[in-house]
Amino acid sequence: MLEKINTHILYTALCLSFVIVLFAFTPLDIYVQNFFYKFDTHTWLIDKHNATLNFIFYKGMKKLLMLCTILIIISLIFFRKSKIIKMYRNGLIIMVLSSFTVPFVVVSLKDSTNMPCPKHTKDYGGKYPNVNIFESYPKGFNEKRIRCWPAGHASAGFAFMSIFFLFKKRRNQVKALGFVLIIAWSMGLYKMLIGDHFLSHTLISMLLAWLIILIFAKILQRKEIEKSTQI
Repeated sequence: MLEKINTHILYTALCLSFVIVLFAFTPLDIYVQNFFYKFDTHTWLIDKHNATLNFIFYKGMKKLLMLCTILIIISLIFFRKSKIIKMYRNGLIIMVLSSFTVPFVVVSLKDSTNMPCPKHTKDYGGKYPNVNIFESYPKGFNEKRIRCWPAGHASAGFAFMSIFFLFKKRRNQVKALGFVLIIAWSMGLYKMLIGDHFLSHTLISMLLAWLIILIFAKILQRKEIEKSTQI
């Protein structure tokens, strides 16, 4: 199993690198984002001030994911001796570690990359030039630092892809992963439709989250192997 995870880590890292380079050197982000912007009225397809959608896809979803993490932590602490928790212990630990680490890594990147959101760029009525991750701002451009790359909100949803390792049967793993991806991408797409993120921001968050999850899975599986060899 460790060899499979090592292979998946390699493939995910390569895929992440490819996506970063692809969107950095092609206008794919702009091409996709143009479908979400009404150039005649200078508005986005979804109004970010729509309270219902904001609650469903932003505030409410964040609270729901946070509640799920808290419930998992409670189960690991107070019900750790129960048979079912022991059976799924590793998967639950991976979920908790991922739910904290993935958003932390993404937010740390957002703090350092200084890349604009679509709504901030000149293409969509903003002040910022549309620079990619490998470019610097034009000389003399002195606007404040900005935090849009990669997607922070969706990263909380993508962190729950770790549910894959909670299940034993392949069919259940695929179903659970598919369900989480629907939730995470609904969060990511909402932010794209209100002009907060490009497609690449969300894709990169997803791949980065999966890479982190795989690394945690590898660490825990290695510890299990070491423990079994010592018995």
